[in-house]
This record gives sequence, C-alpha cells and structure tokens, in this order.
Amino acid sequence: MPRIATALAALAVLLLTACATLPADVPRPPSQAFVDVAGTELARLSAAATPDDRRHLSGFRLLPEAAPALDARLSLARRAQRSLDVQYYLIADDGTGRAFLQALHDAAARGVRVRLLVDDLHVDGAEVRLAALAAQANAEVRLFNPLPARGGHLAARLLRSLHDFDRVNRRMHNKLVIADNAWAVTGGRNIGDEYFMRGDAANFVDMDLLSTGPVVRELSDLFDRFWNSAPSFPIASVADPGMPWPDTRTDAPAGPPSPQAARPALADDPLDAMAADLVFAPATLFADAPDKAQPPAGAAAPATAMDSTLQLFRSARDEVLIASPYFIPGPRGLALMREAVDQGVHLAVTTNSLAATDEPLAYWGYVRYRLDMLKMGVSVSELRPHHPGRSGLSGEFRSSTSRLHAKLGVVDRRWLLVGSMNMDNRSSRTNTELGLVIDSRALATQVAQWLQQRWAPSQYRLQLADAGQQVLWIEPEGDGRGDDALQTHSAEPHVTWLARVRLGLLSMFVPEALL
Repeated sequence: MPRIATALAALAVLLLTACATLPADVPRPPSQAFVDVAGTELARLSAAATPDDRRHLSGFRLLPEAAPALDARLSLARRAQRSLDVQYYLIADDGTGRAFLQALHDAAARGVRVRLLVDDLHVDGAEVRLAALAAQANAEVRLFNPLPARGGHLAARLLRSLHDFDRVNRRMHNKLVIADNAWAVTGGRNIGDEYFMRGDAANFVDMDLLSTGPVVRELSDLFDRFWNSAPSFPIASVADPGMPWPDTRTDAPAGPPSPQAARPALADDPLDAMAADLVFAPATLFADAPDKAQPPAGAAAPATAMDSTLQLFRSARDEVLIASPYFIPGPRGLALMREAVDQGVHLAVTTNSLAATDEPLAYWGYVRYRLDMLKMGVSVSELRPHHPGRSGLSGEFRSSTSRLHAKLGVVDRRWLLVGSMNMDNRSSRTNTELGLVIDSRALATQVAQWLQQRWAPSQYRLQLADAGQQVLWIEPEGDGRGDDALQTHSAEPHVTWLARVRLGLLSMFVPEALL
C-alpha cells in the first residue's frame, strides 16, 4: 500500500462520509491444484531439463533482466495445457497488464483452467478487464481482502473504508505464476509497464526466479491456501454495481483440456533456452499464511516470513548482503545488525536514494537508522535516480528514473533469498509475503557479484565525515569504474532542501508502524 496514501487516509477521518460493508456468506467453491500433469508439454520440458541425479532438487534460473522476466510469464501462459494459478499484489491497467491478462484470457479460451487472485487495493483501473476474464468459462478471479468501498480512485476508496482501516491496511503482497503445476515464476515484480522497463518516467530494478521441480508443488499448496481462504472473494460478489459487467460467457471447452490442448505455435520460445540454463539446488519456502491479513480475534501473532528471513541472516558467519527498496530496520533490526557486526559479520545494505524512491516517507523512516548503521560499520549504498547511460540490471533505462524494487539477500555466498518482502514493518507484520531461499553457492555468488560489481556504477556509496556526525554520498562519475572520478554530496543528492524539510515535517506525523 502506498505509504503516503495510507498516512493521509489515516489522518483524514473527519472526511469520512459513508461506510460501506462487505457481503456476508459469500460462496467460495474450493478447488486445488492439478497434480495429474505429467502428460503436459511443460511437465515434459521440466523432466527433460532435469538430470536423473537432480530430480530430488528444484531447478532455478535467475531473471534479473526485464525482457526475459516478462517472456517467461507470457510463455508459461501460452504453453499451459491444464492450469494457470496466478497471484499478484498489482496488475496495472497499462500495456503490460493488458497483455498479461490477454494471455490468461487466451489460455482460458482454449480450455486451460485459470485461477487469478489479485489484491484488491489497486484493482480500480483494471476491474473491468478482470471481470471480462472472470466471464470466461474456464476462468475464476478472486480479490483478496477487498475494500468495502467500490468505485472511484484509491484515495476515495480508502476514505470511505476508514471504519475498517485495521483490516484493509493488511494487504497480500505475493507475486506468483504457476503453469501446469510444473513451472513457477516468483520474485519482486508486479505486472505493469514500470516493472519491465516499459515505463516512460520511471522503471524498477528487480529480480525474479523461474523454478521447476519439488518447490513448485509447495508453491501450489500455498496458492491453494490463499485461494480457498476467507479473505479471498469472487470478483462478482464485491465488484462495483455500476461497473459494466460482461453478460455473456465466451464459448470455450467446459471440461478440463486434454494434454494436447491447442495453443499458438511458438518458434524459438525463450522458455526452452531458460530450461537449458537451470541450476539445481535445495530450496526452502518462506511464506506467510493468508490469515496474517485477517488474524483471528485474540490469536497469538503467528511466525512470519520475515521471522524466517531474520533467522537466516542471524545464521551468517561471514557476510550478509541485502537489497531492499524500503529499508526500515526498526530497533529490533538495528539490534540484530549490531549483534552480527560484533560477531565479525560484514553487513552490506543497498536501498533507494531519496531522489530514486517512489515512497519518500519510507526513505525518511530509514533515515532514522542510517547514521547508527554507518557508525556500527554497516556498508550502505543507495541507488542513484538515473542510470549512467548503459544497460543495467533490468534493461535499458533510457532517460527514465531508475528505482530499486528487488528484494534480495545473500548469506555467506551460499544461501540466496529472492522474494516479495521488503525490510520494513509492513512486510514484517502487515502484508503477506513469500520468498525462496536456495542453498546454491553458484546462484548466491552470481547475485553477490550483481550487487557489488554490476550495480556499483548506479549507486552512491555512503560514508561518515565530521567525526562520524555527517553522512556523505560518494557518486561515481562516468561508468564509476575508478575512484579517480568521484563526486561528493553532503546532503541527499538531486533533492532540494525545501523538499527535504517538507518531507521531514510530514514524517513527524506518520507512525513508523504504517511505513
């Protein structure tokens, strides 16, 4: 949930003019992932790509670049023959969002069962298209934890839902595509132009994982838990009554498709090359339960994905590398960092600069801890707002602003975490999240090199000055490959002093629990 919108909504109770409610006793026909998928093309591709002595392991391929990350999703949608299970925080009503929904629509039209679960917060622009997908004979669409107020822009919906603020503040932040229970894509990207280097004003640096093998069944089980949970509402039960709703269903096969279900012919499909480039390793799923978004009254707080993540970081003996777009450690995180540094562990954090972030209040939450982190010896880098004129982690930025969105952790160059969780209070206690931890030195080392080498020209390195009381931002000039070309800033670069003052004043009225 955008932090500024949340904060303004929380401070605008006097503007509340109407109280909407959710429908009661909504039918939610339960369903589960298909397991009889061995005859599908995607299952055969997985089997062919997996050596006999690696069948007990899962296969992974990193997707740091935007184009392959989108290709993987669209290819899975085109090649699926039995099922597509899709779960997202945000599907934007833009070119990328429409192309993705069209791929799901086409799959349903040829007989593939499509189950799409979307967090309700940002559906207002795409609700008509989601309804059109739900009108397909083989497709279902559910909205997670809906706002009771329907119609209008996000701010208006939030204002009209403030009477239920504690519930609607809890969101499903997961990102997941599963095709034929054989392949999955997880990671940090939502579905929208700016997540795939298609935005004009700004684009996100991000990371996804293509997975196959045993971990996919675990992800399917997790999807089923969310799909069949109480916070998941069929879209027809909560949609805006004034929204144009399709009154006919597309003619499509009524039953499950055969493994030979028709699909468009694909020449040089990128998924085949990705399947030939897998790394096989053990993996552990860190995932929140769906009722984290709506805990039972009086129930003890359950263990969370963030709890597991912090335990992974505490296991480090030598090094922890973290990339998080919104990094607000809080007193608990600060204490854990101090404990690690005292034990000789090198900690390095990469986050957004103020000029790059899309959540300035979250940045100001991080500022409260930045000086202490630097004093204790944590290495801190911030992504610069403009890439220095070359292809970056996720693709070509052109003249757009670059923004970090990847959520990564590397522990001792052995364990790699790729997920949806940010290092902040929302991911810790408010949103549902998922992440995969892979025990692979090859993948962990590859991501460590991305963080420490390929990203270096795009970052400010933070240093202390004035006896440890002032922060300096060291900016590489040109390609940033030599220390002989550096520029030093004594305040947040590329941000006016007036903007910093305004943001500092506003942050005084926003509780850290909302960041």
